[in-house]
Amino acid sequence: MSSVVPIGFSSICREWRRFRKLSQLELSLAANVSQRHLSWLETGRSVPSREMVLRLAEAMDIPLRERNVLLRAAGYAPAYGESDLLDPAMSPVLDALNHILEHHEPLPAVVVDRFWVVRKHNRAADLLLGLGGDLEAMLERVGAHGELNLALLTLHPEGLRPYIANWRIVAPLFLRRLRNEALASGDPAVRARLASYAEALGPVDTGDGATGGLLPVIPLELTIGEVRLSLFSVIATIGTPQDVTTDEVRIECFYPADESTRRFFAAEAESGGDQR
Repeated sequence: MSSVVPIGFSSICREWRRFRKLSQLELSLAANVSQRHLSWLETGRSVPSREMVLRLAEAMDIPLRERNVLLRAAGYAPAYGESDLLDPAMSPVLDALNHILEHHEPLPAVVVDRFWVVRKHNRAADLLLGLGGDLEAMLERVGAHGELNLALLTLHPEGLRPYIANWRIVAPLFLRRLRNEALASGDPAVRARLASYAEALGPVDTGDGATGGLLPVIPLELTIGEVRLSLFSVIATIGTPQDVTTDEVRIECFYPADESTRRFFAAEAESGGDQR
């Protein structure tokens, strides 16, 4: 390896530190390294060891995919693999995801990746997404290219958006969530994809009630024909991930915000979904 640190590492490390709103002193304390050495790393005067790159990445809570980017920029091989959910090594993770989805019935739950593409979902989620009609036709209209993309499906004018009764409240909050995720990922591909979803959203009118009043959560109010549903979601991630896929996957479980919504899903489960 060259005695001069690649300029890419210096700039990337500095950008992450600033994004995390850390001073050099704060980061040096968190990573147990002298402030002087950190300064030299950020200016290219010192070459980081592989262990130092990983220590700084851990201190800044950088996503695993971007830790690999930081390692490559410093001249090292990536530390974290990226496995498909169907790979044999991922079977414990897949079993856990299936368990969560199954035991969340009769309420909807989905597993999404970094682009909001639904990788798995339970029967109740299939019911929810199909309430607006032919789901395949809807995906075609929104330009999802065969992917069941929850963000695009929610934001697009020809997707689920017409059925969201409290759109003026939900839209700015959902847009903020997408932007925060894009920034936090540090991944240019994620930023570009989520920006394209925001373009599908178009201008956002926050209205008078964008703060949501004093409710503990902002429910998603759906009106589809005669069906009226009020839902909120809880998002879970996998603890202590050591693979890029497990680091990026999220489980979104939906819960009823009122009794009529709870009864709707319970009745649908008992009837096998034939009441619609």
